[in-house]
Amino acid sequence: MNTMNTRGPLLQVIAGTLLLTLAVMAVMADEPKNHDFDVIRDEASVPPYQLPPILVSAEGKPITTPEEWFNIRRPQIMALFGNLVYGVVPQPESPVRTTFEVVKKDEGYMGGKATRKDVRIKFENAKGSAEMQILVFTPNGVGKPAPAFLLHSFAGTRDDGHDAHPDKPGFTRNGLPLGEFFKRGFGFVVVPQSELVRHNEVEFLKGVHPLFYRAGQSFPKANEWGVIATVSWSASRAMDYLETDKHIDAKRIAAMGHSKMGKATLWTCAQDQRFALAILAQSGCGGAALWKRNFGENMEKMVTRFPYWLCRNAAKFARNEDDLPVDQHMLLACLAPRPVYVASGAEDLWADPRGEYLSAYHASEVYRLLGKTGLDTEASPPVDRVVASGHVGYHNRAGGHSVEMFDWLRFLEFAEGHFTRSK
Repeated sequence: MNTMNTRGPLLQVIAGTLLLTLAVMAVMADEPKNHDFDVIRDEASVPPYQLPPILVSAEGKPITTPEEWFNIRRPQIMALFGNLVYGVVPQPESPVRTTFEVVKKDEGYMGGKATRKDVRIKFENAKGSAEMQILVFTPNGVGKPAPAFLLHSFAGTRDDGHDAHPDKPGFTRNGLPLGEFFKRGFGFVVVPQSELVRHNEVEFLKGVHPLFYRAGQSFPKANEWGVIATVSWSASRAMDYLETDKHIDAKRIAAMGHSKMGKATLWTCAQDQRFALAILAQSGCGGAALWKRNFGENMEKMVTRFPYWLCRNAAKFARNEDDLPVDQHMLLACLAPRPVYVASGAEDLWADPRGEYLSAYHASEVYRLLGKTGLDTEASPPVDRVVASGHVGYHNRAGGHSVEMFDWLRFLEFAEGHFTRSK
């Protein structure tokens, strides 16, 4: 047998199979959103749109004082977002009892730089029970309660992902730069997204929702909480615990989230004014970006791929964003006068960096009414330029949909500046 004559074709077959396999793997690894070509991805295609006015009441009255903002306009805006976009948390028939338990404590975390506490938060009433486990890290040796970041996290809290990385000093196994936080005197709190509701929940038969159902109910009503609102509720329950922890300064908590978790962070901080500062990283539609630009991900894409991230009422505005009586600049404004930082990625067109900036710019109208400094120009800053001298911060980092060390450092600097001034 002449093996030399068969080796060439065999190698060609192997090489072809390998290339095909690599191509398939590349397609599988690519995100589906990158193949949605029926969305707007260039500024020239953005349709004309008109934003609802922030400082005009539902009755048409101009809002000209802080008192009118807090007593009239802000409640109107929050009610619209609650009932039409994220969903409201219903009043349970049976009162929910919340308990906290530190199930594990490590005072020598990351070589003694910090103390780690694994905290179980349990919810119980006559309908049943649910629980989540958060992680609380506090720097050692600071001698006083520490300010902290609360991270709305995609990652769970019951595996080894938040253990100190054996080969990267200052990092966790899943990549969080906690050493940098401890060095600056910050604590860090991890609130997982999937313990009370699944990432793309469609049943709502487990987790925390059944505790809130009324007799005969088995699914949220059209204006009741979807997934994002549930994730936000979990952060507020984590804040309940933090107010009891003597090592945490609960008056100086910055809530932070990326992508879907950035959307949750915005709703968390709008509802719960105990959070002192908000950081929204590439939060896109349903987060900082404007719905009415219809750029990148839009309402139709969201409610199709993730049908219950928002409340069911939101689906009425798919392909009909012009009829939505609010837009996200109004929700950003509801954070005022607390500082907010919006971060974009220049290549993350799905999240609409320009729309995120414009939302922060238009929200600045309320910050100025309340005597704070917002963004003062409609023009977006150049890539990698940080605008963070006032109460509304922004940057558009080179790169895509991720949180890089550049981002972490800017967030820390922003929080340090404001928390130092608020002491």
